[in-house]
Amino acid sequence: MNSTSLVYLWVGLGFAAFGYAAYRAIRMYRRFRGKRLVTCPENQQTAAVALDATAATREAFWGKPHFRLAECSRWPERRDCGQPCLGQIESNLEGSLVQNIVAQWYAGKRCAYCGKPIVESEPVWADHKPALASRTEPPVEWDHLPPERLPEMFQTRLPVCWSCQVAEAFRRRFPEQITDRPPSKFRIRF
Repeated sequence: MNSTSLVYLWVGLGFAAFGYAAYRAIRMYRRFRGKRLVTCPENQQTAAVALDATAATREAFWGKPHFRLAECSRWPERRDCGQPCLGQIESNLEGSLVQNIVAQWYAGKRCAYCGKPIVESEPVWADHKPALASRTEPPVEWDHLPPERLPEMFQTRLPVCWSCQVAEAFRRRFPEQITDRPPSKFRIRF
């Protein structure tokens, strides 16, 4: 093997190693980012937090990551807490993600208006997010609510598909342009 071939081999191996390292770093970053729900050990209330994904990725690249919070719904007044909630995230990294909690709650549910199953698309309803409805308020998409209030909302609200949420928004905004048909057995009138 001549010296030119050896140089090309080393350059190729260098690019392959860099490509693998970049792929691994991106995967780790995507795993650590996003809002998460935890139970605050101080007041036993749900709090929405976000990890410092950049630092966790950097540390995970060379070993075990040391998690730190970048955001918390209890900040700024509780910014100096010892962050004991991080143990909950470490023990359930994927299960604490808001998107996963929402997907799990909607799984197998039917729309309160039309009765059709609410089907998840990837990533968790990127364009057509389902909503939550109550008897006194119009449907609201789940991502328009504060994340820390979602568990409470899941107990008191009904699931609504995106199509019905859009139709109900139109119905409430332009009632004079709506012609009502007899309700189906699935339609719940609020």
